[in-house]
Amino acid sequence: MANRTCERCGAGLGFKNQHARFCSVRCRVAAHRAAKRAPRFPAAMTSRRRWVRRETNKRPVTTSGRSASSTNAATWATFDDAAASTAGVGLGFVLGDGIGCFDLDHCLTDGRLEPWAADVLAEIQQPILFAEVSQSGTGVHVFVEAPEGPGAKIRDGRNIEFYSKDRYIAVTGEPFSLPR
Repeated sequence: MANRTCERCGAGLGFKNQHARFCSVRCRVAAHRAAKRAPRFPAAMTSRRRWVRRETNKRPVTTSGRSASSTNAATWATFDDAAASTAGVGLGFVLGDGIGCFDLDHCLTDGRLEPWAADVLAEIQQPILFAEVSQSGTGVHVFVEAPEGPGAKIRDGRNIEFYSKDRYIAVTGEPFSLPR
């Protein structure tokens, strides 16, 4: 019989029930709570090796804490490795490989979408993978299926950007429900 260990703390499970995954109720509850807090990104994103960590100032870093680059794949990691890392303060996703992002700044007021932003989101033609509230709490990121191409910025009183390569987005994993 193989030496089985707790999925949370790594302690030996000894002769506990053969289906036991945790050594105690405390570990089981902690694992459940951690899973509920974990960001829920789609498989289209988590299956790609395009993840980095980020610092408070949004600077991308590797899982070991060194500078990362949105144009150097050697500095990126898998989702699991990036999520497990303690470098920096959060996660980032490097755009490309069929994934782009619309970044709308200052479009949420008290959690409500501004009318101009609802109009912009309604015009998105690409298949939407995931939408989240940005780090500031006042913006929205909409990840879409998109071929790699030049980015675009619209600064006409609305702060809208779209990128599909050579950029990274500091992600929060806080889902945003798009209006229908």
